[in-house]
Amino acid sequence: MLASAFVVPLGMLLACLWPQARNRMPSLLAFAPFPALAAVLLVASDSSLAIGSTRLRLTFAMDRPGAMLLGVSALLWIASGAYASQYLQGRPNHAQFVVCWLMTLTGCVGVFLAADMVGFYFLLALLTLGATGLIIHHETRSAWRAGAVYIGLALLAETLLLMAFVLLAAQIPGDSLLIRDAAAVLSASPQRNLILVLLIAGLGMKAGLVPFHFWMPLAYSAAPTPASAVLSGAVVKASILGMIRFFPLETALPDWGTALAATGGFAALYGVVIGITQRNPRVVLAYSSVSQMGFIVAIIGMGMLAGDGRAALAAAFYAAHHVLVKGALFLSVGVIAATGSRLLWPMLLPPAIIAVGLGGLPLTGGALAKFVADELLGDGTASTIATLSAVGTTLLMLQFLRSLANTASQDPQATPAVGLVWPWLATAAVSLVVPWTLYLTVPAGTLPDPLSPAVLWKALWPVLLGAALAVPLWRWWRWLPRIPKGDIVVALDGGMRMAVTWGKALERLDCVLRQWPTAGASLLVLTIALGAAVLAR
Repeated sequence: MLASAFVVPLGMLLACLWPQARNRMPSLLAFAPFPALAAVLLVASDSSLAIGSTRLRLTFAMDRPGAMLLGVSALLWIASGAYASQYLQGRPNHAQFVVCWLMTLTGCVGVFLAADMVGFYFLLALLTLGATGLIIHHETRSAWRAGAVYIGLALLAETLLLMAFVLLAAQIPGDSLLIRDAAAVLSASPQRNLILVLLIAGLGMKAGLVPFHFWMPLAYSAAPTPASAVLSGAVVKASILGMIRFFPLETALPDWGTALAATGGFAALYGVVIGITQRNPRVVLAYSSVSQMGFIVAIIGMGMLAGDGRAALAAAFYAAHHVLVKGALFLSVGVIAATGSRLLWPMLLPPAIIAVGLGGLPLTGGALAKFVADELLGDGTASTIATLSAVGTTLLMLQFLRSLANTASQDPQATPAVGLVWPWLATAAVSLVVPWTLYLTVPAGTLPDPLSPAVLWKALWPVLLGAALAVPLWRWWRWLPRIPKGDIVVALDGGMRMAVTWGKALERLDCVLRQWPTAGASLLVLTIALGAAVLAR
């Protein structure tokens, strides 16, 4: 069952080598994640699978955080695959979309199951290539720019992770490359600080952690709607699972935990502040992801600070809810764009419930996710930041709903295709049900009662305050500064243009030197001397 989870989408990807199979594949995308969902439901926790020889053995395993994220991600991939089948009808380049979709799915499922560093790195690279193809699918100027920024940052992140993995492999006794062994030796490693810097930077870039967040607004607004749903919901959680597995959460590291929690808390508020200035609903959702990913990182940081292993499940639980909600909200963008004014308000009700639920609306999955996180955050500064984040998230989600309503079809009688509506509604419904289903698996007495009046009021008042702040925001919104999507990437654009200018100048200089016989002879002599030195060594 573990093998089928990633072998089935990989087999469908290889089948795309045949044109006839590739042309039929759009209608089969929803079936590719079913083995992964079956593995979560049928395979016991802590099960493992080893593939390969002693020299190169890939190990896959099912642990509780991985199973939680893999299960909800499989649900989102199923719904988004069904949505994509309808979305691709009559559109060009559907074959390229299918290939990139299956690459991303294979890498995503594989990362959630990978138990060794080689498999984790290889599958993360496969995920990156597929996601880049989805981002540039429309081949517009903005899509190419977003794809270039994404893959450039992703390759830098993977380079840093590779360096960290090499250092970890050198610390593990014997020839093991298992992630659990790497995490066990990290806290006592003499190179602990360097390895943690590399891991936090590499996984932080993948997670969109400020200041490495700028790829999110560019990518999510450029990719096709179903691709944006899985990228923002499932794909970005690979880095969160990497933090959960690699960081030694059972060992207290106060300095690193404080730094990580502070960085995550800042990102949680930063995403809100920039997001409320945006007009495009996709860009608003992207900055919401920046905020929510920051909050999840803050949970992991608080676990490192106290050496509390419960942070792994708390972060996974919060991330699992975000997978479904953010996927459903991105799918709603395509549905509302095809909806006329006659059906607009009924169609806005589901996204309104789950969007405000992301801020902690009582009885929703968002309220339950924040309730579970509160147990780790305590009553100090982290709790205050969490409350501010709930207020800001509510405000940001109301801004999203306002911008979403403005994208409705100009035809009052327009009705979205059924093939678009049912996957979206199913994902929205699942985002409300699954968190409570997961919560019921927690042993009784482990957590306080989430339905007590005190807990419900604690969740409700930040939502009410955020809603109250939306009124003056909308009144004075036109006077807010117009911050471009990607914000700090604008400054990087100037550096990139300078780099291109210098690169062309160096290229011209190289052409001149290659035409000068003395330069060619000197280069030949240096090459021979270097070769002789290597041989002598």
